[in-house]
Amino acid sequence: MSLYKKSCLMVTAILLGFSLAGCEKKAGEGPAERAGKEVDKAMEKAGQAMDKATDAVKEAAKDATKKVEEVAKDAAGKVTAATKDK
Repeated sequence: MSLYKKSCLMVTAILLGFSLAGCEKKAGEGPAERAGKEVDKAMEKAGQAMDKATDAVKEAAKDATKKVEEVAKDAAGKVTAATKDK
């Protein structure tokens, strides 16, 4: 066997060894599983942020409703007072 053929065979054997080692099942989680967990965490945080934002909007709507009611009562009182004088 020539030196070239021996070298090609050796390189092929080494590459095959590396590829089989890369396919070895490792204990624990792989990169896709870790990425999935990170996505889950991010989605959970986003959900919590949405809940907080929803609560803030509800509170702001309540405050706005109270202010509108106060202004409406004040305006009704002024209209009533203006129409009584005439």
